Amino acid sequence: MPIYAYKAVTGAGEVVEGTMDARSDAIVIERLQSSGHLPIRVSETGAETGAQTAAKSSGGLFQSKRVKREEIMEFTRELATLLRAGLPLDRCLDIMSGMASRAPVAELIVSIQAEVRGGAPLSAALEKHKNVFDRFYLNMIRAGEAGGALDVVLFRLTDFMERAKELRETVTSAMIYPIILACVSVLSVLLLLMFVVPQFTQMFDQAGKSLPVPTQIVIAAGNFVRGDWWVILIGAVAIVWLMRRQLSNPVSRLRWDRWFLGLPLFGEMILKLDVARLTRTLGTLLENGVTLLSGLSIAKETVGNAVLRESLDQVTANLREGKGLGKPLMQTGLFPKLAVHMVMVGEETGRLQELLIQVANVYDREAQTTIKRLLALMEPILILSLGLMIGGIIMSILLAILSVNNLAFS
Repeated sequence: MPIYAYKAVTGAGEVVEGTMDARSDAIVIERLQSSGHLPIRVSETGAETGAQTAAKSSGGLFQSKRVKREEIMEFTRELATLLRAGLPLDRCLDIMSGMASRAPVAELIVSIQAEVRGGAPLSAALEKHKNVFDRFYLNMIRAGEAGGALDVVLFRLTDFMERAKELRETVTSAMIYPIILACVSVLSVLLLLMFVVPQFTQMFDQAGKSLPVPTQIVIAAGNFVRGDWWVILIGAVAIVWLMRRQLSNPVSRLRWDRWFLGLPLFGEMILKLDVARLTRTLGTLLENGVTLLSGLSIAKETVGNAVLRESLDQVTANLREGKGLGKPLMQTGLFPKLAVHMVMVGEETGRLQELLIQVANVYDREAQTTIKRLLALMEPILILSLGLMIGGIIMSILLAILSVNNLAFS
């Protein structure tokens, strides 16, 4: 039976932690609640104890001082849970600072708590840490404070961040195998050129006959890799530096992003991911009372492609003139027609935020499907490319061997 580590708050406001055997985390939560405890964190640890888990998370000498996205999500979930239990904000932050898994998180919470104790609202306290909390997060908190539903907004923020995390993990996990395959391909070719091809070079030199052109190319490539490998390294670094500089320049970034957007499958994936991010962010903001104009200005920052982001500037200008959201999006000619028509329906029926979330769900699923299709296409292409490169090297050597044999028997 799995072992679950838990942290909970008693009725007196004290933090308790421990482990419990249960079939699922839902049973652990139910047991804690029945005993009068408020569950804050429940996670499966296998055979590990809570102390061992805490020791692992305490970090080491080279631990990052930055607060991670996952830690912000955990902070948001815990704060929402404590506020819903009826605890005052200052007490919530005090409990959370004691539960922090890493020193940077504890320091962040203590700093926020000091601002709150000084009379500042939570949004103002968080704004002191703009490097940790983005505009979207801050505006959601402001909306929650204004509407008196901070715990509701925090739960929505948690849900938003969990969905964003799932999407990132889907993209990351989908790219692991192609990257490994590409690295193996490059390494295999380099090993052939550096160690296998030179074994035949001396034999070919002694033959005293002009070698076939493919063999000459392969031998020259092998000599270059062995003798001038540093040129390849410098060239790779220069290409990375040049690409980063190009992408940091707004004009070049626009040109590259337009090219990326036009690529088959890859461009489709970029478009769907950006549409999902845009609509989910905008829908979540609208659900919490942020105006459409302000929400679009904030949501625009979540769009990664510069071409789509630039088109939203014109949409924002049209929105200011009272032209709505759907028609200006249609006029850009960049956004999927299904998404635009759903936005128009949302405007007509007064359910814009609801339909924006539906659009996000649709394009989240479609993006994952496109990623799978792209992965399914990349795998045979990489395998075929590797086969062709290695086969080409072997064939060039065989051609040279055959030509040397012909010379010997003639």
